[in-house]
Amino acid sequence: MFFKNNKTYMEVEIVEQTKIIPYILMKYINPQTGEIKIDIPQEIKKIVLVASGSSYHCARFAVDLVEKISKIESRAIYSSEFLLKSIIPNDENTLYIFITQSGETSDTIKAAERVKKETNLPILCITNKEESTIWNMCDYKIACFAGEEHGIAATKSFTSQMLCLILLSLKLIENSGQKEVTKQYKDSLFHIPAIMEKAIAKRKDIKSFAKHLAKQDIVVITADGISYSLAKEGALKIKETSYKNISAAILGEFMHGHVAVLNNKKSTVIFISVDKISERSVNNLNKIKTDYNPYLTVIGVNNNSVNTNFQINVECENVIQQLFANVIILQLLALETALKLKRNVDNPKGLHKVVTDSAI
Repeated sequence: MFFKNNKTYMEVEIVEQTKIIPYILMKYINPQTGEIKIDIPQEIKKIVLVASGSSYHCARFAVDLVEKISKIESRAIYSSEFLLKSIIPNDENTLYIFITQSGETSDTIKAAERVKKETNLPILCITNKEESTIWNMCDYKIACFAGEEHGIAATKSFTSQMLCLILLSLKLIENSGQKEVTKQYKDSLFHIPAIMEKAIAKRKDIKSFAKHLAKQDIVVITADGISYSLAKEGALKIKETSYKNISAAILGEFMHGHVAVLNNKKSTVIFISVDKISERSVNNLNKIKTDYNPYLTVIGVNNNSVNTNFQINVECENVIQQLFANVIILQLLALETALKLKRNVDNPKGLHKVVTDSAI
């Protein structure tokens, strides 16, 4: 296992996020005018995001965010799935966005090449590697400024991509002439590092839950809406680092047969929440508890209507801050669970940082 100052790289990079977020804000928000310094096309009516792995989870998060605050139709597609499609979106005023931490992800690059070959639409990349293959291909570019990421599991690159996508969403609003709408969002972004610090301070609770999680046979992370992308990311992080067979599901869909996996096993259900839990979700979670009696945990906001065994939360001002708090908690949960199982979190067996043709 790799170490820096007697800590794994994964742990170091989780903590580094508190410094990277303000740096990104400094780079992209004009301190005098508050204007977002991102170059994108005008008159965008549709967005298509293409990515793989953790970057796809960012894309999925962005779809809900863009449609909510920018009112622009959006969709997210896995890079490998995009390459299999017989027809790709080619509507006028569509912006393609390709997300890749390394800038060298093979299937994402091939997807971008296909768009350039088959359409005349502009393409934008969000990447941590300037002058990478994807960077040099694209018409518009957003750098993540996360710095080199040594850990296999994406942590600081993930939240950097999240923040860049939030800034992109706000830029879309600015371009529509509604600059006053973005001020409250931008002001709250500068509080995210403090929110992350508070999430890191929950380490004792996270370690306690990780000790439990390491012993479980069945683990399901559920969510609704924008939190589903975090459920998928949390499940991926635990899979990558602990090798546990953990799944993610939209809560409503989980109730349609998938819930039977909780029978006759030591099971844990985790619900990710960024806002007041809806009445429907409260009913579903309590029904799961009554029918299957899993160890039920809420990460994030809980309105005390759910019969939980455990919960971890950081009080936040709004949904965007809560998203970042929940991400940090999930990253630390993956780290601590893997350490309990004595896994090599920085170099999991069979995984590589850059996806190449030979690794697909």
